[in-house]
Amino acid sequence: MAEEANQSGTALATQAHGPEDAAVGTAVIPSDAVQNPGLPPHRKRVTDLDEKKNKRAERTVFTLFYLSVAGSLGAVLAYMFFPIETGDLMAIRLHTMFVGIGMTLALLAIGIGAVHWGKALMSDQEGFDERHPVASDPETREAAAEIFELANEESGFSRRTLVRNSLLGALIAFPLPGITLLRSLAPQDLDPVTLAKHTMWDEGIRLARDTGGSSVGGAIKAADVTIGSVFHVVPENLGQATDVLNEKAKAIVLLMRLDPSELIEPDERKDWSYDGIVAYSKVCTHVGCPVALYEQHTHHLLCPCHQSQFDVTDQAKVIFGPAKRPLPQLPITVDDEGYLIAKSDFNEPVGPSFWERLK
Repeated sequence: MAEEANQSGTALATQAHGPEDAAVGTAVIPSDAVQNPGLPPHRKRVTDLDEKKNKRAERTVFTLFYLSVAGSLGAVLAYMFFPIETGDLMAIRLHTMFVGIGMTLALLAIGIGAVHWGKALMSDQEGFDERHPVASDPETREAAAEIFELANEESGFSRRTLVRNSLLGALIAFPLPGITLLRSLAPQDLDPVTLAKHTMWDEGIRLARDTGGSSVGGAIKAADVTIGSVFHVVPENLGQATDVLNEKAKAIVLLMRLDPSELIEPDERKDWSYDGIVAYSKVCTHVGCPVALYEQHTHHLLCPCHQSQFDVTDQAKVIFGPAKRPLPQLPITVDDEGYLIAKSDFNEPVGPSFWERLK
């Protein structure tokens, strides 16, 4: 790269471009370079110019916050006055609609109110934040305290008591619907630990095909299960349950047949399978998704939700993914007619862990 001398004697790096009257390779510094225009003139908002509109904006903000409180309380009341324990379809629709409307109003009002507060009432001026080294000396801490004080003054958090109190009320009321909905996690008159530990499987219950929904297919004979096949199984007496869907959610099972020589079984589980046929809970031990994908060649079960994988040949132990426990195994055998039956219920709770779980 060559150099040329300008009129003041300063050498400029030469480039292969320039105006037509300049020598090839001369770097030209234009005299009409674009100047920094700076910030445009500040335009005040209508709430800065008109005190009445300022008060109106303040009333709008705290009204929205109070609407959020009303929406939160409304969702709680809707949960109480539109129960779904009866299972009636119309009751479930009304419950869902009114609880949803209340929670939507709570979320929407608090969000719009916060945005309107920032746009119409908080201090409106441009500023620059200069970068500076991170430090924790006393001067910096004092400056930070001053910034908080300034932010409090500009936002009017302490001065605008109606806005502040309505916001605090909305934030306090907002979690109430979610807390109220926790009641539906288990019936109040039953022990959830007992419900989670026991299913409809019991000694002598035949394994039946799961045809979907609340219906039950025919019982399964051991001769019907070939090597490599998979059956989605439920208890044959599932239709007798008072709450079919909940009982089915706990009792669903995957039935597979492998070469008996491929099974790794401890002594206490030798009689839990029958001629290479094994049955494992279909409920993932991570968060309860249905483990319904079976790889015949690798004998792996895959949970489609979070990709946990279980080895069917080795007691359904976890070989990949976030699950921490193997799938519970259902002990099975055959009856006098050759139908597959359960020897007992699962020997451990199915599904994800819970607080009172001991195993």
